[in-house]
Amino acid sequence: MTQKPKSDASHHEHHHVRLNDAEPWGTGDPAVDAITHVPGTTVPIPTGVSPNLYNGDLAPTTRKGRTWNAYSIFTLWANDVHSLGNYAFAIGLFALGLGGWQIMLAFLLGAVFLFLLLNLSGFMGERVGVPFPVLSRIAFGVHGSKVPAIVRGGVAVVWFGIQTYLASMVLRVLLIALAPGLAPLDENSILGLSTLGWISFLVLWVVQIVIVSFGMEMIRRYEAFAGPIILITMLALAIWIFVQTGGSIHWATEDSLTGGAMWVEIFQSAALWVVIYGTFVLNFCDFTRGAPSEKSVVRGNFFGIPINMLFFAGIVVVLSGGSYTLNGTVIESPTDVVVAIPNTFLLVLACLALIILTIAVNLMANFVAPIYTLTGLFPKVLNFRRAAVISAIIGLVILPWNLYNSPVVIVYFLGGLGALLGPLFGVIMADYWLVRKGKVDVLALYSEDPNAEYAYKRGFNMKAIGAFIPAAVVALVLALVPAFAVVSGFSWFIGAILSAVIYLAIADRSREFRAVDGESIAVVPHH
Repeated sequence: MTQKPKSDASHHEHHHVRLNDAEPWGTGDPAVDAITHVPGTTVPIPTGVSPNLYNGDLAPTTRKGRTWNAYSIFTLWANDVHSLGNYAFAIGLFALGLGGWQIMLAFLLGAVFLFLLLNLSGFMGERVGVPFPVLSRIAFGVHGSKVPAIVRGGVAVVWFGIQTYLASMVLRVLLIALAPGLAPLDENSILGLSTLGWISFLVLWVVQIVIVSFGMEMIRRYEAFAGPIILITMLALAIWIFVQTGGSIHWATEDSLTGGAMWVEIFQSAALWVVIYGTFVLNFCDFTRGAPSEKSVVRGNFFGIPINMLFFAGIVVVLSGGSYTLNGTVIESPTDVVVAIPNTFLLVLACLALIILTIAVNLMANFVAPIYTLTGLFPKVLNFRRAAVISAIIGLVILPWNLYNSPVVIVYFLGGLGALLGPLFGVIMADYWLVRKGKVDVLALYSEDPNAEYAYKRGFNMKAIGAFIPAAVVALVLALVPAFAVVSGFSWFIGAILSAVIYLAIADRSREFRAVDGESIAVVPHH
């Protein structure tokens, strides 16, 4: 890509921005170290860069010093794929009538498609080096990008609260197992949560704030720590169930599906598996902006998606089929298996592993997105740490346990916002890969000059919005109107394809685009 000379102190304007309070990391390169994060300090904003669009957390990452290698990306998936929510979804397929090989096939199909989508999304982050609120400026404009960022962040912050609540439920089981005298504290209700529930929720809430306050590098380290623990724990649970059954498990229920109904369920399950990751596919660049190469993205995705998902499917078959053999009923979650463990010591270890898992999932899937969203909306006053605290407070004050227990909220609010993610993805991918052929002027992503590449019309690309709106309406109708329940599982795909087709039809594809890297305004990626 076209190189521009690095900025030095003499070329900086007199605007200043407070950077994230993460660890200082020297590179030995004075030109790079001049714009490295230093705790509690400010650095000049480079010439031509708008303070309304740039700070140390929104800046592109330097090529030197990137740490999100293949193992780091693999552990993202090692944690996220094995989330309690995913297990509940997958075990539900057993209850719906899919047997062992049908579940394995459904997840293999979903994994192959996800692998392709995540590579497309991940390559963008690795090449451009910017977080999602900045990346979406390419298609939607420097101000229009706030729309996709708010939608993505809005979905995430609600799920942050809900996942913290789910983890707190496991912590309550753990505390009562260790100290049975605490049981009376779990019998009252304050705003819908018991005293022990509040204690458990707030403890995990604070733990997550502390981890995130140290930035993306600490999140990477936590994911790397949690990944092996989760894989070993889930394998141990499956082996324990397998031993309990004497090596004989049910591969299907008595009401298993056959023929056309079976194949419809398999393909719809594969599609829903992709929809579950529709949020993450959109902002995967938040993580791959720290990847040293496309090869690391592909390798991390390969072992983390197809390979790991088949392992996950195998665990699901053993847990659900084994439990069905033992008591004739289908469990709802691995938590049901954990609670049934007769040994207190092993119960405690399993509960701790599930808590570690849920925190890992929450950090990557539901905490990073709203942090970058808020930082993008208020770059002059918010850095990564401050945005993290505000995101966490929002996740608390919405009383997520009440939302989780409300089908209306889950189906209509979160389902509706989720349906919008497909059309957003379609526009962004079509613009980057098919219209621009991957050519991006990174410096222009931070310019409010009316003649700049991504200024469009007052900062909004009306063609992107024009493609998004009709596709979003179709996706919402398919996802929420009961009459379309048969195809509701495909709403993400339909919305994505429709928005991409509309955008390609109305976009100006005859323009010449140029590629300019962002090294001259980049920061070392340890923030």
